[in-house]
Amino acid sequence: MRILRFALLASLAATAACQSSPAGNPATATSPMPVLKATKGAYPAAEGFDQAGSDAKAMALADKVMAQMGGYSAWQQTRLLGWDFLDGSYQLWDKHTGDFRWQKDSTVALYNLTSKQGRVYRSGRDISATPDGTKLLGRMYPIWVNNSWWLLMPFKLKDSGVTLTYKGAGQLMDGTPAEVLNMTFKNVGVTPDNKYEVLVNPKTNLVEEWAYFPKATDAQPAFRRRWTGYQRYGSILLATDRSDGKDGRGLAHLSARNEVPTGLMQDPKPVTKL
Repeated sequence: MRILRFALLASLAATAACQSSPAGNPATATSPMPVLKATKGAYPAAEGFDQAGSDAKAMALADKVMAQMGGYSAWQQTRLLGWDFLDGSYQLWDKHTGDFRWQKDSTVALYNLTSKQGRVYRSGRDISATPDGTKLLGRMYPIWVNNSWWLLMPFKLKDSGVTLTYKGAGQLMDGTPAEVLNMTFKNVGVTPDNKYEVLVNPKTNLVEEWAYFPKATDAQPAFRRRWTGYQRYGSILLATDRSDGKDGRGLAHLSARNEVPTGLMQDPKPVTKL
């Protein structure tokens, strides 16, 4: 099963440029588990991927990235993903069921991405019907969209609504040669006008930097950040570093598992991070 791409939640903009940027970007998922359409390459493009508008070199590079990250089969088999986001929240996502569990301090939200239903608890007490609970439930889907995008973007290069083109040779912020992909979106996401430049190191075949443009026509990105610090989690690679080379921002407590511990996604109290 596969997810569509993700957009940055606009309401997080105040936390910093790195969080405000993907605001509304490719987030676009209409369903966390889109139908797949078999195509040539290392992995199938999602139904709705813009193959006509994408070019062969870009798609071949996306295939290399997927293979280097562990491969499509490993990605499919990975079921439970966990990570700290930049705002101090911790989330768990069951790709197979669409269950999304979010916690911060004493607050826990249990939500399903397919039904768009859930409950909110504070210190184990159900506050779903309160103004705070209702507001948080209304934000859960965009929060998943945004926070997942920051964790999983390299797995989303051939998702529904994506147009992927090869821009040419470029450089990472440290001067390392890179191959640059343009990632734009059609009729998807909270803000489909966004664009990303995705920089792939040809020596590692890994995405090692990204740049975010609020509008595809913008001459300069709103930010440029690293996508490094790769480690193996379960059977896939994930990267922790999202810094601009100065601020040290990154993701923490990453995990990727093929099984979900019994009762974990239904626990109304904050749990120990995996």
